[in-house]
Amino acid sequence: MSEPWTIGRLLTWTTNYLKEQGSDAPRLEAEVLLAHSLGCERIMLYARFGEEPAEAVRAQYRTLVKERAGGKPVAYLVGKREFYSLNFAVTPDVLIPRPETEFLVIALLDAAKAQVPIAVPDGGLQIADVGTGSGVLAICAALKIPNVSITAIDVSRGALEVARKNAEAHGVTERIEFVESDLFAKLPASQKFDFIVSNPPYITTAEMAELDRDVRDFEPHGALEAGPRGTEVIERLLPQAAERLVAGGQLLIEISPQLNVAARTLLVDDGSFEVLPTIEDHGRRPRIVHARRK
Repeated sequence: MSEPWTIGRLLTWTTNYLKEQGSDAPRLEAEVLLAHSLGCERIMLYARFGEEPAEAVRAQYRTLVKERAGGKPVAYLVGKREFYSLNFAVTPDVLIPRPETEFLVIALLDAAKAQVPIAVPDGGLQIADVGTGSGVLAICAALKIPNVSITAIDVSRGALEVARKNAEAHGVTERIEFVESDLFAKLPASQKFDFIVSNPPYITTAEMAELDRDVRDFEPHGALEAGPRGTEVIERLLPQAAERLVAGGQLLIEISPQLNVAARTLLVDDGSFEVLPTIEDHGRRPRIVHARRK
């Protein structure tokens, strides 16, 4: 009689298999995919090691493991990703939220504590999230900043659908307006903001070819690749941000560490901004360029 495919045995086999396929975190991925197939939290697997899942569950798990071995990111397979200790839905229409972007959230929250609303003095802070993607920045701001109004902008209709779904899940739809637009093109010319935040495309064309296949082959290129220099979207964003920020309003942009000097030079050359110290990540790498509208 063959050995039964218990949860423990499935995890051991899958961990070894994903490791052979080049996974950096084979055990974690095996657990996440199996918990998803079982419809339970990952922590619950440890209390069920001797349980033999139904064939339908094992079949779903086999399919997910095969897709993961082919490079499809786990977040797309299970349809969600944790960010800033919150769960967000993700699809191939949006980038998978990364820990680096949490520094942008933290920088915004810290800056917002000291900012007096100017754009609409009696209406709280006005924030624009340019290139909202799955909506993580806008939603975290809506949850953490009192009396805030956020305009979440993206050129991708599919991304905005994901962002709306996430806003509904977190109960903040009344605080966020979603706008399909290339940067600020579709917004009223008179609309001003106290803060503009953005995690724009900043990967160079050359860097795209060197990315891991999980990213290169599955995540949306339009949200990743900026062009040969990596600053192409930032170059377009800065003059528009200068027009949209109130005097004293702040601009926060996530960058690749390699682009820090170039991005700061662009801000200086624009002439509309006071360039503030770049915010570093845990590895002390430049991560968030920060400026204030003169």
